[in-house]
Amino acid sequence: MATNFQEESIVQRVWIQVFGITIVVLGIVIVCSGANGQGASSGVHTPPKGSPERKAIMDALREGDKNNFDKPVVYMVNYLKVHDGWAWTDVTPMDDKGQALAEGEQALLHYENGKWVSKDLSKVTDDPNDPLGAQDPSPRYIRNVLKVYPEAPADIFPKKPR
Repeated sequence: MATNFQEESIVQRVWIQVFGITIVVLGIVIVCSGANGQGASSGVHTPPKGSPERKAIMDALREGDKNNFDKPVVYMVNYLKVHDGWAWTDVTPMDDKGQALAEGEQALLHYENGKWVSKDLSKVTDDPNDPLGAQDPSPRYIRNVLKVYPEAPADIFPKKPR
C-alpha cells in the first residue's frame, strides 16, 4: 500500500512541475510578443505612452528627422493609429523644453524586417483640389495614399467628414 501511495505522490509532483513549467513558458511568450516594437494587438489601436511599440514608431520618425534638427527631438503625438503592421502619425517635433521645432508632420509607417520604416508620401499624387494633402488628410488624399500603398489598412487614417 505504501508503494502505491508513493507512486501516486511522485506522479502528482511531476504533473505539478510540468504545469508550472508550462505556465512560465506561456508567460515568457506573452511578454516577448509585445516587446518587439510591433505590439501584440492585431486590431486598430493607439499604442499607450511609454509602450515599446510607440517608442519604436517615434524612433523611426526621429531617424528620418535626424538631418532636419540640430538638437534632440521629442514628439507631441496629435494622432497615432496602428493596425496590422501599419501606422499613421500626426506629430509635432518639440525640443526638450517643449517648444515646437517645426509645423506638425504626418507619416505613414510600415513594420518591416523587425523595425518601423517611414513610407515615401511624395509618391502620392498631388491633387489641386486638395492642396493640404497629408497636412490635413481628406478622404480624397487618403484614397490616393491607398492607391500607392494598397496594403495599408484604411482604419488607421483620421476620419473627417468632407
